[in-house]
Amino acid sequence: MASALDPVAQLLQATLDPNQNKHAEQQILQAEKSPNFSLLLLQIVASDQYPHTTRLASALCFKNLVKRNWTDEDGNHKLPSREVVAIKQELIGLMTSTPPGIQSQLGDAISVIADSDFWQRWESLLDDLVSRLTPDNTAVNNGVLQVAHSIFKRWRPLFRSDDLFTEVNFVLSKFSLPFLGLFVNTDRLIGENKDNKEAIQQLFVTLNLIVKLFNDLSCQDLPPLFEENLASIMSLLDKYLSYDNPLLNTDDDGEPGPLEFIKAGICEVLILYVQKYEDAFGPHVPGFIGSVWGLLTAVGPQTKYDILVSKALQFLSAVAHVASHAQNFSDKGVLANVVEKVILPNVSLRESDKELFEDEPIEFIRRDLEGSDSDTRRRAATDFLRALLEQFEAPVTEVVSTYINHYLSDYSGPNGNWASKDTAVYLFSSIAAKGVSTASGGVKDTNPLVDVVDFFQNNIAGDLVADKGVQPFLKVAAMKYLYTFRSRIQKHQWQQALPLVARHLSSSEYVVHTYAAICIERVLFLQVFDQSDIVALSKDLLERLLCLIEKEGAPEKVQENEFLMKCVMRVLIVIRDGVIPNTDSILAHLIKITDIICKNPSNPRFYYYHFEAIGALIRFASPSQPDKLEQALGKPFAFAVQQDIQEFIPYVFQLLAALLEANSSASLPDYYRSLIPSILMPVLWESKGNVPALVKLVTSIIPRGTSEMARDGQVEPVLGVFQKLVSTKANESYGFDILESVIAHFPVDVLQPYFNHMFNIMLLRLQNSKTENFSLKFVRFYHFMSARGEKGLGTDFVINILDQIQSGVFTPLYTSIILPDTQKLSKPFDRKTAVISLTKTITESRAFAERYKKGWAYTTDALLALLGSSVITAAIEDVIDEADIDDMSFGVGFTQLNTCKRLPKDPYPEIKDMKLWVSRRIIDANARTSGSIDGFIRERLSPESQHKLVSLFAR
Repeated sequence: MASALDPVAQLLQATLDPNQNKHAEQQILQAEKSPNFSLLLLQIVASDQYPHTTRLASALCFKNLVKRNWTDEDGNHKLPSREVVAIKQELIGLMTSTPPGIQSQLGDAISVIADSDFWQRWESLLDDLVSRLTPDNTAVNNGVLQVAHSIFKRWRPLFRSDDLFTEVNFVLSKFSLPFLGLFVNTDRLIGENKDNKEAIQQLFVTLNLIVKLFNDLSCQDLPPLFEENLASIMSLLDKYLSYDNPLLNTDDDGEPGPLEFIKAGICEVLILYVQKYEDAFGPHVPGFIGSVWGLLTAVGPQTKYDILVSKALQFLSAVAHVASHAQNFSDKGVLANVVEKVILPNVSLRESDKELFEDEPIEFIRRDLEGSDSDTRRRAATDFLRALLEQFEAPVTEVVSTYINHYLSDYSGPNGNWASKDTAVYLFSSIAAKGVSTASGGVKDTNPLVDVVDFFQNNIAGDLVADKGVQPFLKVAAMKYLYTFRSRIQKHQWQQALPLVARHLSSSEYVVHTYAAICIERVLFLQVFDQSDIVALSKDLLERLLCLIEKEGAPEKVQENEFLMKCVMRVLIVIRDGVIPNTDSILAHLIKITDIICKNPSNPRFYYYHFEAIGALIRFASPSQPDKLEQALGKPFAFAVQQDIQEFIPYVFQLLAALLEANSSASLPDYYRSLIPSILMPVLWESKGNVPALVKLVTSIIPRGTSEMARDGQVEPVLGVFQKLVSTKANESYGFDILESVIAHFPVDVLQPYFNHMFNIMLLRLQNSKTENFSLKFVRFYHFMSARGEKGLGTDFVINILDQIQSGVFTPLYTSIILPDTQKLSKPFDRKTAVISLTKTITESRAFAERYKKGWAYTTDALLALLGSSVITAAIEDVIDEADIDDMSFGVGFTQLNTCKRLPKDPYPEIKDMKLWVSRRIIDANARTSGSIDGFIRERLSPESQHKLVSLFAR
């Protein structure tokens, strides 16, 4: 059997070779379509005849296959049912017999499967897991627990719901008792094997998984069995919070070991129980405060303790947020002791921080600024201090101010200890800030007992002004201070500070010039400055930033620092068309960077900002010089498409569309003509990430290439794309975007052979799998067609098509879907189109005048309801935001470039006053038809509707 696996194993091995990986991955994607390919992968994972790297690659490939192919958007299995059953049977056994690295990949696959199948389509899983637990086989137990954790950890971020609680209770009914038994048994085995290094290390892997699972099982509600046994459980947790064994210690001061992970995990459990189950857990809190305090004062400054210290401080922060428990810290002497023993050691710079600053500066910055910072000692200590400040503002401010003054004196003394000043600035920032610091605005509320601006002027500003003699850490501290309190600084103060910060872009110190970029970008985001304030500075700012990015030519180094590119993007967005005089220089830089990073895309954040910067340049410079940008960017964009650089293609398609839209009146360039056949190939639309970008590109090509596409027979392939997209819930909106573009730009006679088929596709969806979104998109599309009578379409045109498909189908469609859902249209321009459509229906449609007399009244009532309900026109705001790169979904599939985002377009800009337009249209139609509209009003409308219509005419 092994020989049958060899070709697949060779392909998997080739994916690890940079020279073969792309071709091998494409072959594997093709092989995935073969029956039972997933089972071949699992057989390779199970076979010790293959190298570990091949087995690991197979596990990774299996995980990705499951992610892509387990279920469709309706939750139905995409793989054959026999294969699904076989996978579930194989997986659990593999989890108990494979090495940890492989277990991790398989565990992720199990989590994906559980998302759709557990528990109702995989009821046997829990019984299988419980049956495999053993009294003394840690390898098997660890595999079982890893599977359980892979499934139950999904609950942590979920909101409460009946379905979720049904699943949780199902699990608890079968798993909680054997789980607690395993916990107790593991504790016994640890005691018996305390001198057996190999055994105790495996047992601590078990204990670590037990602690994780305890958190999983408790995350939604306190399990009844846990509550009944809370005292004994907490006793065990407290025991391991202070447990020590030399056999579990690591020699590396930078790497946490089993003890650190266990204790950090226990602190996470304590945080959860303080925040959610204080009623039951409250009596245990004082004891844990003592244990955690002892732990914090015992561990050293080594980085291996960082996660543990951070979690321990987060527990104390959680305690301090509960008023009754915060009283443990209320005494001024206790507060001073807390600051001296816990806060100061964890906010002061350590040698490891200085080494990180010098040796891994980008890592230093990311830890200091972003979400990962929550697991640093400094951030955790600051959060604890601020929690205390919320409860005891005056005494905490007084105590900490004493230390701030002490450190400032130490800096200004004869030895000039710069680290003391860094600590002073950090402490002041910690007590000055109130509330949550936001990514957009920083700190917006401050402690009334301190003066943020005065402290900056007296103690910090000099560090920015001085050209020499200031330690780089203090330069960074000064700019981070401005960054933190940016919303509290007035424009006239920023006008003085911004040039000082900008000077530091010339610094040779990596962290210094990066913080300068970060500070500049965030203050520009606040819109403190407008275009005219920044244009004069922009040329120098952009040149410095772009030269810093290009400083080292290797692809991984060029794209290492996303903060620099984010600042480039922000400057371009702020100066708008002020970029035009410098277009050539900036364009050359951006093309050079594109060429470099095409060789090895490695930082999604960097290239997102990079393409947003190109998008901004296109948006603001291309309208005045479209040919220049089209020609210059064509080559690098074509290279990315030809080389199938998957990370870039969705961005490139958006940018190509933006180039077309910037010069919408010109003919279609040859490059785009040559691109059309390839972008209409079905294989390109298989990738979910490509679809929105491809739709944008196709709908940008159509207005400029209508005649060529009609001549080359490309209308039918485009409509084939519509059919494919509109058949799925995930892409139905994009399908309508394609269809509306086709109908808006191609002549009716070109489309005549296809109208029946188009509507038939939509009617089948409405009949068999209608969704709220599809229904609204269909209604919008109906009005889009109905309002265009002057282009050969209109209400009667649609009725005629529907009659050809099925006689009489229009009446139920109109009364049960179109009219009711018209009122649900929420976008102003959609409502405007609906008003025009309904108005033309009652004034121009022969079918409604003669056949649908009740329908004429219903339509008039719907029109009056639309006119009376809400605003049907809207101002268009040209505001650009960027994607949230901290969102969990960022970089997965499609990411919208907001500089290329289409603004809502008024389809009828000439109509300003809708009510006036409607009344005149009705009056004109009445005159044109010798008063027939008056007759319809008298005969078909209720007195109430007549009154509303007369009121409309009174305008």
